[in-house]
Amino acid sequence: MDTGRALDADGPTEKCGVVGVSFAERDAALPLYYSLYALQHRGQESAGIVTHDGFQQHSHVAMGLVGDAFSEDDLDALNGPTGIGHVRYPTSGGLDSSCAQPFSVSFKSGSLGLSHNGNLVNAGELRSELENLGHAFTSDGDTEVIAHDLARNLLEADLVRAVKRTMGRIHGSYSLTIMHDDTVLGVRDPEGNRPLCIGKLDGGYILASESAAIDTMDGELVRDVRPGELVVLREGGSGFDSYQLVERENTAHCFFEHVYFARPDSVIDGTLVYEARRGLGRRLWQESGVDTDVVMPVPDSGRAFASGYAEAAEGVEFAEGLMKNRYVGRTFIMPTQDERERAVRLKLNPIRSTVEGRTVTLIDDSIVRGTTSNQLVDLLREAGAEEIHMRIGAPPIVAPCYMGIDMASREELIAADRSTEEIREQIGADSLAYLSIDAVAEVLGEVREDLCLGCVTGEYPYDIEDEATDRDVDRPRIDDQGLPADD
Repeated sequence: MDTGRALDADGPTEKCGVVGVSFAERDAALPLYYSLYALQHRGQESAGIVTHDGFQQHSHVAMGLVGDAFSEDDLDALNGPTGIGHVRYPTSGGLDSSCAQPFSVSFKSGSLGLSHNGNLVNAGELRSELENLGHAFTSDGDTEVIAHDLARNLLEADLVRAVKRTMGRIHGSYSLTIMHDDTVLGVRDPEGNRPLCIGKLDGGYILASESAAIDTMDGELVRDVRPGELVVLREGGSGFDSYQLVERENTAHCFFEHVYFARPDSVIDGTLVYEARRGLGRRLWQESGVDTDVVMPVPDSGRAFASGYAEAAEGVEFAEGLMKNRYVGRTFIMPTQDERERAVRLKLNPIRSTVEGRTVTLIDDSIVRGTTSNQLVDLLREAGAEEIHMRIGAPPIVAPCYMGIDMASREELIAADRSTEEIREQIGADSLAYLSIDAVAEVLGEVREDLCLGCVTGEYPYDIEDEATDRDVDRPRIDDQGLPADD
């Protein structure tokens, strides 16, 4: 039975957003609520906040968007100057309230709350081990695995050593905001795959997936959390302490944060996302520019790329040629294939005066399944475009992501087994070109070895079953108790 697909399902889907705050005097709930609004693009399935008033933990987690998940009474009940928050899109675990975050647990050494952005590649192995030790799980998500492992380590070690032990056991991508009793801390995976940053607020400090959340609170970006670093926010919002717990020779920054996921006004690893996308657009012109009457973006993610492309083209008109219906949400379901193929008209409508009788360069951030690209080309031809040249601000996506992005299976990826020319024929464009991997690295100011390129190369920063790997990560040796042997 065909159960349908969400209208936006042709593209990659955001992962999750995390935040944590510590204040001297004010309650944390409202700042967390506003920060989650700023991170709403990273997850729309559920939202949650956990706070601590110095005596006990308070939690509210619900399905839906931030504005629907919390009432004024809910926020009033979340007492205390410290707290963490989360918006979720499910990349591991089911689509139900049992996997919504922050995940909370009380144990012998106190209370624990945890928010996770990313995906573990050894969660099943750790879950089985912890179950054999008597741990009972209430969800099938990997976040609960991290929480149980950390709670176990906190029974035997202080906070910093416990976090280090857990980091030695979990493999994959993660940015975490954690609350142990009333202490808030942030952790970034040793490869820095998922983003996390530190900000200074009026009367406190904040940890967040993106700097846009700090801006929303009228705060000041201090810096990114370093790969393998633990940051502990001091009591009373007076500052933070840093512990570099794991060192790696190379990072594995997710280049797709700059291409697609992050808000354009966020700074990720020292680079403003909007300027990165414009730079990628300029390189796209240099590598594969074609003279046309107009350059137009696929809204909204193609806009900055198209702006940079048109600027580099010098004299080519930049114009909006597709109008987006912002009231068609990502959960809109089309029950049959025929309806899905026409569903793009609900979301995007051509501006005929921009395209009729003209040659067009259409700029998008990526092509995943190819369905939407084909529909857009058809729309523009029906609107009178004489030629349609498609340019993509990222390399072809040839493999799945195992680091926390809901992209597509290998069988669904249009570039997995097709050449660029074959893809061009399938989507119906007059020409098609992608940006090169080297151009992405150069624009982001990185070397290829410091980027996670698994989805465009099939080579991953971690060993994935039935997949290749592009590096031999030097992992800590684990003793017979499941702890780093040198700890």
